[in-house]
Amino acid sequence: MSIKLFDLSGRTALVTGSSRGLGRAMAEGLAASGARVVLNGVSPDRLAEAEADMRAAGFDVLTAAFDVTDEAAVLAAFQKLDQDGIQIDILVNNAGIQHRQPMMELATADWRRVIEADLTSAFVIGREAARRMAERGRGKIINIGSLTSELARATIGPYTAAKGGIKMLTRAMAAEWGELGIQTNTIGPGYMLTDMNEALVKNPEFDAWVKNRVPMRRWGKPEELAGVAIFLASDASNYVNGQLIMADGGIAAVL
Repeated sequence: MSIKLFDLSGRTALVTGSSRGLGRAMAEGLAASGARVVLNGVSPDRLAEAEADMRAAGFDVLTAAFDVTDEAAVLAAFQKLDQDGIQIDILVNNAGIQHRQPMMELATADWRRVIEADLTSAFVIGREAARRMAERGRGKIINIGSLTSELARATIGPYTAAKGGIKMLTRAMAAEWGELGIQTNTIGPGYMLTDMNEALVKNPEFDAWVKNRVPMRRWGKPEELAGVAIFLASDASNYVNGQLIMADGGIAAVL
């Protein structure tokens, strides 16, 4: 089997929420495998910093600043890409938020905010990318789920519902778009060292719980998602469709 199966040269990847964290790590991994990467976020300053860093590393990088929960902004962003002659071959639906609160105390507005950011945005952006991929007869969509795509934990109800929805959205996309040459899969990260989890990492009790619960006895590093993303974005995964691949250190595999 040739390593060229993993070569992404000549392909363009849009990674949402990629100015930092897991999105940035996956964007760097795709770029290192030859892809041109379109970084996305809502902070122009963070995007500019990420773009500069990746360009300095020799990567081919563009930026598209838009809020993934604003459908009009999403449509405008894709129209701008069309006008500029930029075809998205790979989409990584990574952008998302967290809200920790017991459900009995949870406001409906906060529920909807998480669902819109973590689930609805993946549908809207995935739909727009797929419409264009279908015209070319090929494409890769990678939705970012979570350990909570399979398992629940108290105080993160809307996030759990959204990430469970991502798993089933992926299957729905695979069912409808597979015959069009589009493969859609999900990556399910476990407990990762990200800004979103900073408070948990700094909590000695929770930190100890993670390290005792995960068979590898440590938190995951953002860059450890890059290999899975490269696989799912490349020709190496051309017959992989509708799957949830956990990158969780084994936590979901054990009691």
